[in-house]
Amino acid sequence: MLSFLPGPVRAFIAFSLYFLNTLFWIGPLVVFSVLKLLIPFKFWQYVSRLVIDFIATCWVDFNSFNLWLVQNIRIDAKGLDSLENGKWYVVVSNHQSWVDILILQKLLLRRIPFLKFFLKQELIWVPLMGLAWWALDFPFMKRYSSSFLKKNPHLKGKDIEITRKACEKFKTIPVSIVNFMEGTRYTPVKHQRQQSPFTHLLKPKAGGIAFVLGSMRDMITGIVNVTIAYPQGPKTFWQFLCGGVGDVKVNVEVLPVTDEMIGDYFEDDHFREKFQNWVNNLWISKDKKMAAMLGSEA
Repeated sequence: MLSFLPGPVRAFIAFSLYFLNTLFWIGPLVVFSVLKLLIPFKFWQYVSRLVIDFIATCWVDFNSFNLWLVQNIRIDAKGLDSLENGKWYVVVSNHQSWVDILILQKLLLRRIPFLKFFLKQELIWVPLMGLAWWALDFPFMKRYSSSFLKKNPHLKGKDIEITRKACEKFKTIPVSIVNFMEGTRYTPVKHQRQQSPFTHLLKPKAGGIAFVLGSMRDMITGIVNVTIAYPQGPKTFWQFLCGGVGDVKVNVEVLPVTDEMIGDYFEDDHFREKFQNWVNNLWISKDKKMAAMLGSEA
């Protein structure tokens, strides 16, 4: 471990290792993704997705090693024994920092199928990473405001169509579909602007997970509910690179998918209200859990 080094030196080493690791794996990742795109045979599509997931797993393995070597992050995780590989899952988590993604990948790798994140469309332009995310079939979502949709009604439902197409791809081999239900990283400013009723969380958005469950109702075997807490507070990406993230607490539980969770969220008002109530109750429980993990009161 390199925790004895000054922060900026650790940041340089960590960033270099992340960059070189990505540079090493992105070549074969893109090659197999392009071949998958060009060769439409079902068997090849299946094999290529297995190969792509293997390449991505190797990529995450080294990133996790980097977490231990340079950042020296200490993770206290509970509930991992309840997970099973080879099944389809929806993963829901609170979102406080870019570090959340690395923590989820490290803890859940090989315990459940490879994680697929829904990303903002703008992230496709992130150097190297955008290309890697595209190769991994991460869906890129374009979010429109209500005022914009009023002026451009033909774009209404575009996100749903992207989600539907992504779910079709995800039916080939087991995957874990990650949904940060707050839609953005938590900050005190966003919390105040939303007038969030939760102490440690932003308001959750229920539509995405409802649509995934409805689209893959016969395949999703459970909802992996992840709660992440940083006792020293969430850090910026630079603080993370410098080794500023010390302790991380994570709680994992698997929730069953029941018939009451399946329905037409966008057309059935009764189902939408019922599902939103379920999500709000989940967030109330998560808020209390975070308070306990942080040693405070919700």
